[in-house]
Amino acid sequence: MRADRLLSLLLLLQNRGRMTAPELATELEVSVRTVYRDIEALGASGIPVRADRGPAGGYRLMEGYRTRLTGLTDAEAGALFLAGAPGPARDLGLGAVLATAQLKLLAALPAELAERTSRIRDRFHLDAPAWFRDADPVTHLAAVARAVWEQRVVRAHYRRWRGEVHRELHPLGIVLKADIWYVVALADGAVRTYRISRLVTAEVTDETFERPAGFDVAAYWEESSRRLESALHQETARLRISPVAQRLLPVQFGTAGTRALESAGPPDDEGWVRVDMPVEARPVAVGDLLRLGAEAEVLGPPELRQAMADAVAVLARRYAAAS
Repeated sequence: MRADRLLSLLLLLQNRGRMTAPELATELEVSVRTVYRDIEALGASGIPVRADRGPAGGYRLMEGYRTRLTGLTDAEAGALFLAGAPGPARDLGLGAVLATAQLKLLAALPAELAERTSRIRDRFHLDAPAWFRDADPVTHLAAVARAVWEQRVVRAHYRRWRGEVHRELHPLGIVLKADIWYVVALADGAVRTYRISRLVTAEVTDETFERPAGFDVAAYWEESSRRLESALHQETARLRISPVAQRLLPVQFGTAGTRALESAGPPDDEGWVRVDMPVEARPVAVGDLLRLGAEAEVLGPPELRQAMADAVAVLARRYAAAS
C-alpha cells in the first residue's frame, strides 16, 4: 500500500507542480505527518523533490524531471471505465485505485494532451444522481462486487415487498440505474435482479460457480428493462392537457410523456391538446395523473376517468371537512 501511495505522491507532483503538504494529504487521504515521511522516502530513493519555503511554498520536482513508472495495474485499468462516475467508483471501493490510474494516465500523456485533459476535468462535471434524493444505503456493495469479480456464491438474506427470503446467488454483474445499485444473479435456475440496498446480509462464500457462456449483463439489462416497461404500462390514457401540463409531461412522465406530446393533436382555442399516453396499473396511474392537478383532464378509458373522479371527490370532501 505504501508503494502505491509513494507513486501517487510522485505523480501528483509531476502532473500538478508545486503542492503543499496539506494539499497532498487531502489528495492521498492521509495525515500531513505521513506526507512528510513519504517525501523523505522519495528523497532517499533518489527522486529529486524540492521544498520551497514561504507563503507560496510547497513541494515540487526538480525542473525537467519526469518519471516513466506509469504502467497501469489490472485494477487501475478496470477502474478507468468509471472515470466519469467517481461517486460510484468510491461506493465500489475503487476510489483510490481510480485516482491512481488517472494520475498514471496523465503522466504518460504528451504535455499538450495532458493539459487538454486537465482543462476538460476542470470544466465538465457529470452528476448522475437525481435531485433532492438521498442515495440508497449499500452496505454490501463492495462485498457483492468482489463476488461478481471472483465468481463466488453469495448467501443472501433479502428483503422484498412481500417479506424476507433467503437466496443463494451466483452474481453475474452489477448495474447502477438512476443512482440505485442492482446485482444481476442466477438464483433458483433463473437470472434475476436484486436491489443491493435490500440485502439484509450478504455472505461471500469460498464456493465458486461457472458463469453462463456468452452472458452479457448490458444486453440482459436492456431486455429486462423493456419487459418491465411493457409490464408496467397496462393501459393507455386519453388526456386533454393545458399548455402548462404540456411542459410538465416530459418532466413527470419521462419518455412516455415526451412520446405522447410528439403525437399530440392540434391545440384548441385555449391551447389545450389531446394526447394518448401509456400508464401503469390504475391505482398508480390515478396518483401519477393527479400530479398534473387542474391542468389535465382524463377523457378515457371510462374506468380510469371514473377512478380519477372518485379520487377527486374524496379529496374535495376531505378538504371541505377540514375547513
